[in-house]
Amino acid sequence: MSSEFENESPTDADEVLVSRAQSGDTLAFDQLVVRYSPRLYGMIYHMTSNKEDANDLTQDVFAKAYRSLNRFRGRSSFYTWIYAIGTNMTLNFLKKRNRRAAWSLDNLDSGIQNDEAMVDLAHAANPRHQSDLNELQKKLNEAMQSLSNAHRAVVTMFDIQGIPHAEISKILKVSEGTVRSRLFYAHRQLQGHLEEFIK
Repeated sequence: MSSEFENESPTDADEVLVSRAQSGDTLAFDQLVVRYSPRLYGMIYHMTSNKEDANDLTQDVFAKAYRSLNRFRGRSSFYTWIYAIGTNMTLNFLKKRNRRAAWSLDNLDSGIQNDEAMVDLAHAANPRHQSDLNELQKKLNEAMQSLSNAHRAVVTMFDIQGIPHAEISKILKVSEGTVRSRLFYAHRQLQGHLEEFIK
């Protein structure tokens, strides 16, 4: 699967900004925040299904990254590094949230089943198919929420954000085989939820 993420090896611009930020240049770090927060927010939102939580966590991730910046050695791209921080913080958040209350679809943001930020199927060329597409979107978002946190993470990264298996394995610190296995299992679960639409 080809995506712009595959070209995210440390660019000169990122290396320069990171170096300046490590030297205390807060404006350089602000540029990294502006560059990477939309996709980081997207990943967190797909995993939490809550805009407030996603906003808070995105800010927390960048705050933690800023505090840890001097430990970044450039062995991976800056984005892979911050994505790993974001994924770990989000998974920890979800574990705590699941301990606090049994999570159900009733806890989702109001209207999330029709939220373009989740799965954008709303722009149908033929209005006659709009109702079916809306129903498919609702079912797909419900199916995503039925996955375990670990499985939702790999589906979000691979299928929604187009991150290659090798990058996902670095971010999650698991083997590529584990990534493929989780994707296979998650896809089977999603297909089960969507059977009526994929006959």
